[in-house]
Amino acid sequence: MRRKTKSLPIDHHVSKILDSLPRALHHDYVFAYHGVPVKKMRTARKCYPFGYPRGKIELSESEKTKLGYILKGYPRISETFISNEIHLLEELGFSLHLFSMRNPRESFTHQSVKRIAAQVSYLPETLLRHLPRLLYYNAMLVKARPEAYGQALRLMFSRFRRTRKVATIKHLLQAGYLVQALLPGTAVRHLHAHFAHSPSSVALFASYLTGLPFSFTAHAKDIYISDARQLREKIGKAKFVVTCNGYNRSFLKGLTPDGPPIHCIYHGIDTELFSGPSQYHEPSPPYRILSIARLVEKKGLPTVFHAIRHLLDQGFSLRYTLIGDGEDRRPLLDLIDRLSLSEMCDWLGTQPHEEVLQHYKTADLFVLGCEIAKNGDRDGIPNVLLESMAMGVPVLATRVSAIPELVEDGRCGVLVPPGQPVAMAKAMARLLVDNHLRRRIIPAARRRVRRNFDNRELILRLADLFESVGINRVSMLPRTTPERAQR
Repeated sequence: MRRKTKSLPIDHHVSKILDSLPRALHHDYVFAYHGVPVKKMRTARKCYPFGYPRGKIELSESEKTKLGYILKGYPRISETFISNEIHLLEELGFSLHLFSMRNPRESFTHQSVKRIAAQVSYLPETLLRHLPRLLYYNAMLVKARPEAYGQALRLMFSRFRRTRKVATIKHLLQAGYLVQALLPGTAVRHLHAHFAHSPSSVALFASYLTGLPFSFTAHAKDIYISDARQLREKIGKAKFVVTCNGYNRSFLKGLTPDGPPIHCIYHGIDTELFSGPSQYHEPSPPYRILSIARLVEKKGLPTVFHAIRHLLDQGFSLRYTLIGDGEDRRPLLDLIDRLSLSEMCDWLGTQPHEEVLQHYKTADLFVLGCEIAKNGDRDGIPNVLLESMAMGVPVLATRVSAIPELVEDGRCGVLVPPGQPVAMAKAMARLLVDNHLRRRIIPAARRRVRRNFDNRELILRLADLFESVGINRVSMLPRTTPERAQR
């Protein structure tokens, strides 16, 4: 007998859409309740061929341990802190399923990504191109869970009215697709998003659609260019929030003083991979200066270029290497030409860890001129500063956001005000020729990173948070990864 379900006012329109679709599309995922393994799903379909009851289907304890990670893109060269986190969680025995909102944008990746065992499922990336597929699975979800979808729909309208951004509609449709097409059979019992904008929006809607709790990690741009009302709402509905420095935590706590816990957990780095020589190296001309950064405004690279020009005008012999790429590539490379730096500058674009390590080993000084961009975007603690310090390369950076949480001026590096190339040039000269200063800050910087920013120690705090919400460790997983992706 066909089970009747309470419908939304729009349900009769949905039924017409469904009736017009080929029966062949009604595969294992269509009527599935979230988190039910395929074997149980097929058994249940024999009893409920037109949709499952709304009561939860009980799973064994071992099936209630998987984490669902919602990511903006995977894998990404510039977001190794995320792939490192996933790999370390797997080493601790957690089982994860990754849901990526975008396909990979680089043709290569770091070796660490290849050690990750988690399956990856990709959401439809754009609204118009994938609209039929998004509408189909969302229509099926409306039919299967009208009350939950109605709540998510009301939330979407509320959020849309605040910003008038079409992305809000897309995030609901992507969440519906995730819940109806990708989540069944995964046994995911908690959703965690990286970044406080798009991925956490999808996690928020998916939480409404499934009843699963969600949490998210906030980083930098996603915090400071987000609408404060939207961000405040996400924090209030999350189980907990993680951010990667104390500066961010203070800002987020100010938005929701009575909200859920907001935890500061630094990303850290692999201190075994980034481990420089213990013997001191005294630099000599031509001095080798290194910057690794995305080519965007907040990295303050024009300040670095102008500072280098000052040093050259003073007679310093220099070689400058710039690693990274980004949307400001053209104007930045043009600036290098205008400052007549082309002959002594090597721009290498995006590079894998193996290549980056070689440049750390030969660099005399690492420089970054971080600043607050016009749209409010800013860095937290760039991981390249941690890597440089661990590799024994002196660091020169700016007093912006959370950087002073890592670099203590004069003790384990040097800090200057942002946007001041003359001050930066003076600090560069000092760090290149003052061997007494270098002998003091290089070992201090290495000790600071090893004591406070070892990612194998920091991951234990995140593991405790996931265990506190009922996600248990499954087993110690193998380090090899099958090539598999569900689209």
